[in-house]
Amino acid sequence: MARGTARAAGPADERLVALFLDMLAAERGAQNNTLTSYGRDLADLTAHLTKGRHSVSSASTQDLRGYLAALSRRGLGPATVARRLSAIRQLYRFLYAEGLRKDDPAAVLEGPKRSRPLPKTLTLAEVDRLLGAAAACDAAAPVRERVRAARLSCLLETLYATGLRVSELVALPMSAARRDARVIIVCGKGNKERMVPLNNAAKDTMANYLALLEQSGQCASSKWLFPSFGESGHLTRQHFARDLKSLAVGAGLRAEQVSPHVLRHAFASHLLHNGADLRVVQTLLGHADISTTQIYTHVLEERLKSLVRDLHPLAET
Repeated sequence: MARGTARAAGPADERLVALFLDMLAAERGAQNNTLTSYGRDLADLTAHLTKGRHSVSSASTQDLRGYLAALSRRGLGPATVARRLSAIRQLYRFLYAEGLRKDDPAAVLEGPKRSRPLPKTLTLAEVDRLLGAAAACDAAAPVRERVRAARLSCLLETLYATGLRVSELVALPMSAARRDARVIIVCGKGNKERMVPLNNAAKDTMANYLALLEQSGQCASSKWLFPSFGESGHLTRQHFARDLKSLAVGAGLRAEQVSPHVLRHAFASHLLHNGADLRVVQTLLGHADISTTQIYTHVLEERLKSLVRDLHPLAET
């Protein structure tokens, strides 16, 4: 009897999780990356519950605590456990609200104690080395090689100029490269649009890249700025990340030191260091909550210290 219950729990769990993911997509505008992440985390939960002869619909608070403890025993870090707990809480809150459970066993769960790590970033000199390495291209190389080099340079300049999420960057439309464009309209998380300014360096690299793209005849009719022949129609974030790491090695940096998200952090950190307002950076990054942007407050603290040290009349006494 117990075996039959455990076997039957699988499809039932999948149905409940699928309903939850449908709600995230329909009501909260969750993007594919978010839905994939939630689905993966909750699939791990259901596998654990099924192994213990439980299911999503029957699990108790103690069962869920046992799962969180199992995650820690598996060596998962506090940040990962906290993310899984967030998914579990949202799932059971949804099930309770929809009348699919009569209680919410996750409501009283406590997350792991953790300190928020400082974001990884790059210095101005390191960013300059990356940009310089990306701009270096053999003019005698075949046109396809020059297109690839120009594409990487355009991606890098645009990312550092705007602080876009990598998913937003690779999915930019061709209209973002208009010569008279001073800003681009970005569709971010939850399908929320925001305006992000472009600097001259980014516009110049876009113009150079588009000229080479037209010369090569590649994807002339594509609606994407960074077209690809893959299913999405545009360059994937994984492909860009690989190219960026190869470029980093060529620029004398460690591959693990550089990623698209690190450059997003560099954009925010360098703006704040040079006096930008935290609320402005929040808007540019597309953060819904100022608390997300506050991971960069260490930059503000360092800047205040340097201002006092350099400008206070008694600083050298």
